[in-house]
Amino acid sequence: MVFEFLSDQSVQYALISGIAIALFCSTVGLFLVLRKFALFGDALAHTAFGGVAFGLFIGVYPLWAAYIVSILGALGLTKLRQRFDISGDAAVAILLTSGIAVGIILFSIIDVDDHQLDDEHDVKQLNGIENIEESHDEESHDEESHDEESHDEESHDEESHDEESHDEESHDEHDMDDFREMKHAHDMEEFLFGSILQITQENVITILILCVIILIILRIIYKKLLYATFSEEQAKVSGIPVEKINYLLIGMSGVAAVTSMQLVGVLLVSALFVIPNVSAMLFGRSFRQTITLSTCFSLFSVVIGIIIAIPFGIEPSGCIVLLAIGILIASLIIKSTGIVKTAGFSPKAA
Repeated sequence: MVFEFLSDQSVQYALISGIAIALFCSTVGLFLVLRKFALFGDALAHTAFGGVAFGLFIGVYPLWAAYIVSILGALGLTKLRQRFDISGDAAVAILLTSGIAVGIILFSIIDVDDHQLDDEHDVKQLNGIENIEESHDEESHDEESHDEESHDEESHDEESHDEESHDEESHDEHDMDDFREMKHAHDMEEFLFGSILQITQENVITILILCVIILIILRIIYKKLLYATFSEEQAKVSGIPVEKINYLLIGMSGVAAVTSMQLVGVLLVSALFVIPNVSAMLFGRSFRQTITLSTCFSLFSVVIGIIIAIPFGIEPSGCIVLLAIGILIASLIIKSTGIVKTAGFSPKAA
């Protein structure tokens, strides 16, 4: 069958996770785009990359470390930006470059430690071989000087020593294999380019829970967030806690960026935040219409991208982004030719 690969559990996990990520990335991303903070998601993802490296460096589960580092970094920089009047694009550049720089340094340190462990393992193997040879020579000498009964006892001792040495070598090799598997599971390329097919059942549950939490929060603060997005000063005058809402949006953006990093990787996270929303804003007459179109475009890109990529051995992250870009190009053509009559997105109609 053509779609037989869909019965694979890893593909099913990828689709479920991709749908959840598409939902909250397009929703949160629209508020960032409207605030002219389109690259903020990209900056958060790069900061999360540093968090991943930090988690591996200190021996903590990397994604949880990425969530903490990304959110704290974004909140801290936002506070500094407000206090010292740093422009938005400069703040994004600082967050982006510092995150990727820290990640590269920590990954390089981890790689050096890995090589040192390999060297130590090689030395242990050589020492084990030498010990076995020395023991064999000593036992051969004793065999010539002792009677037949001693020979039997020493042969038994030799076999026991060989078995113990073999067990030690097997144990060392097993430890190194486990370490290499752990390193491979958290390879730097997986975080840079995404590893949607490596997602486990636990990851899926976590992503779904985060998706539900973010969507519920957005539903609760929808009107206040919308008001603060289009007219921050008037929202403050009306008694809306704009600063708290902004921090909450930043926190949700950080969670969305780290989570979507598993789907498309650090380098392409901003695509999920920006491209579907830009396409939707070309047609949506109101905020609700725009967010609906953005969600549809994002879902289509993710689901079809995964379905196309897997049978042909293509990286899903690249296929997802190219589909989103294809939708944007088609939207621009339709808009320019006037095939669809629309006035485009208008904040007044939100």
